[in-house]
Amino acid sequence: MNEDMELVREYARTQSEAAFETLVERHLNLVYSSALRQVSDAHLAEDIAQAVFIILARKAKSLGPGTILSGWLYHATRFACADALKSRRRRQNREQEAFMQSLANPAAPEVWRQIAPLLDEAMAQLDEKDRNLIVLRFFENKSAREIADALGLESAAAQKRITRAVEKLRGYFAKRRLPHTAAVIAEAISGNSVCLAPAGLAKTIAVVAAANGAAAGGSTSTLVKGALKIMAWTKAKTVILIGAGILLSAGTATVGVVEIEKEKPSGYPWQAFPNGMVDGAVLDKAPPLMEIRPSVGSSDSSASVTQGSGDEVKRIGRGYAVQDMIMSAYGFDWSWKDSRIILATRLQSARYDYIDSLRHDATQGFKDAIKRKFGVAGRVVAMETNVLLLQVKNSDAPGLRPGAPDSMSHESWDPRENSMHFIAGGDYWVRKLLYLCEHTLQIPVVDRTGLAGKYEVDVKWQWGNGLSEKDAFKQAVLDQLGLELVPSRETIDMLVIERAK
Repeated sequence: MNEDMELVREYARTQSEAAFETLVERHLNLVYSSALRQVSDAHLAEDIAQAVFIILARKAKSLGPGTILSGWLYHATRFACADALKSRRRRQNREQEAFMQSLANPAAPEVWRQIAPLLDEAMAQLDEKDRNLIVLRFFENKSAREIADALGLESAAAQKRITRAVEKLRGYFAKRRLPHTAAVIAEAISGNSVCLAPAGLAKTIAVVAAANGAAAGGSTSTLVKGALKIMAWTKAKTVILIGAGILLSAGTATVGVVEIEKEKPSGYPWQAFPNGMVDGAVLDKAPPLMEIRPSVGSSDSSASVTQGSGDEVKRIGRGYAVQDMIMSAYGFDWSWKDSRIILATRLQSARYDYIDSLRHDATQGFKDAIKRKFGVAGRVVAMETNVLLLQVKNSDAPGLRPGAPDSMSHESWDPRENSMHFIAGGDYWVRKLLYLCEHTLQIPVVDRTGLAGKYEVDVKWQWGNGLSEKDAFKQAVLDQLGLELVPSRETIDMLVIERAK
C-alpha cells in the first residue's frame, strides 16, 4: 500500500486529524490549482478544494489500497468544478471558462496561455490510468521511478506509458490547432499546472473535512452534494456502457445513435459553384434563405462573397470550417485564428457551404444559424494577454516609404514565398501589416506606430543560419521597415468559441 493510502486507512480507522491534515497539506496545491484553472475564481476554488477533501473524508473507507490518491483527487475536483460552474451559470446566466487562468497568472509562458483553457477538458478524455500518470508526473513532478513504484511497474514501462499519455494530450491539442510537440506540452504543464494555495487554507480544510463537513458553509455543502451526484452518475454510466458493450458483442441489442443529417449528393441549387468559384449573382437570384449545408466540393480551400455593409448584408460561402464561419459571424479576421481565438469546445472537422440572403438582421441571423446547426456560439471577451507592440524604430527604413498621393493602391502578398508588397492609404496598410505579423508570429500584435497616410510597404524574409521563421520575420520587419515588435501585455478582444447555452 502506498504512503497516501496508509494515511487514508489511518484516518478511516481512527478519525486521526493529524493523518488527514498531512493528506491535505500534501495535495492541496494540486486540488486548488485544478479548481482555480477551471472556475477562475479564487474564493470559489477554495470552496471547491474544501468540498473535495470533505468528499475524501466521506469516501476514505471505500477507497481501494491501489488507489492513486492524487489522480483520484484531481478527478473529484473536476466533478466539483462541473457542479460549481453549472450552479453559477444558473445564478448569473453566464459561464466562466478555464482559459481565464491566464489572467490569474500573467507570467505564464505563451504555450501555457494557449493550452491552459483546454487542459482539463483534454485530461477528461484520458482514461483513469493515463490521467493518473499525467497527474503524478507533471502535476506533482514525480520521477518515473517513483511512479513505477506506486504502480508496481518497471521504470522503463512507466516511462513508456507516460510518453503514450502525453502523446494523447498532444493529439487532442493538435486537433484544436495547437501543434506543439509532446515535450513542449509536458514542460508547460509541469511548470505551470500547480500554484500555491492561500496560506492557512490547508488547516481550515483539514479541520472541516475531517469532521465530514459538519461545519462547512452552505455553498460548500451544496458543492459536496453536487459533486457526489456527478461521481455517482459517472460510475453508473460506466456500468451501463459496459453492459451495452457486452450486449453489442453478443449481437442482441440495438443502440440508438445521433441521427446524421442526410444531404443531397449534388447539393442544393445555390451550391452550384462552377469550377469552385463563388458567384455573387446567386445572392441576387436566391429567395430569402439562411442555410448551412455540408460542402459539395472536394477542395479544402474556401471562398466567399459578401454584399452590403453593417447588418444589412447578404453572404454566400463555400468550403468553410465551422471555426471560420464563427469568426466571420463575429467579425474576426482569418489571420487571427491562431492568436485571438480560444476554443473552449470541440468543433466538427467537416467543411460547409452557407448562404444568407435574408439581408435584414443578417449578422445575428448568421450567428443563430450556426448555433442551431452545431450547438456552439461565440463570445467576445476583453482579456489581458501577451502581445507584441509594433513600434517605429527607424523612420528611414528602405521598405516603408510614403506613397505618392496619386499612386494606385495595390498589393501582392504571398506567405509561401515569404514576401509582401503593397501600396495603400489610410490605416489599411497598417491593418494588412498587422494581419501579416499575427499570421506569421501567431500572437496578437497591437499598432503603436502612430503612422497615417498612404505608404508603400515592401518586405521579404527567409530563415536559416540559426534563425527560426519567426525570428527571421521579426528581423526583416526591423531591418527593412524600421519597425520593432516589442513584447508586452495588453487588454484586447478575444473570441471564445464554446458550447451554446
